[in-house]
Amino acid sequence: MGKIVFYEDRNFQGRSHECSNDAPNLQSHLGRCNSIQVENGWWMIYEYPNYKGYQYYLNKGDYPDYQRWMGYNDSVRSCRMIQPELQQLCDDNASASAASTGIKDVPVTSTG
Repeated sequence: MGKIVFYEDRNFQGRSHECSNDAPNLQSHLGRCNSIQVENGWWMIYEYPNYKGYQYYLNKGDYPDYQRWMGYNDSVRSCRMIQPELQQLCDDNASASAASTGIKDVPVTSTG
């Protein structure tokens, strides 16, 4: 099971919120996010609620400020745990422990 902890301030200070499941809206728990500790698993974090905006892959590790996960700002409003079968794909494609996709809200469509 995955686990991620969000902190309002840099260097794991200030108010925190822990997740072990998908969270479509973190706004009621955090006003901002300046540091993250990923204790287990791979996570996709999103700039806006409901999995929208810039998205970032994070794997196990400490991210003492948002620039360490290549964030554009301190806004993290939703997160999803990446399923184990997809983690290998992420491992194969990530050039660093955190990688910004740089893609905003691209709709996924079915081809069949």
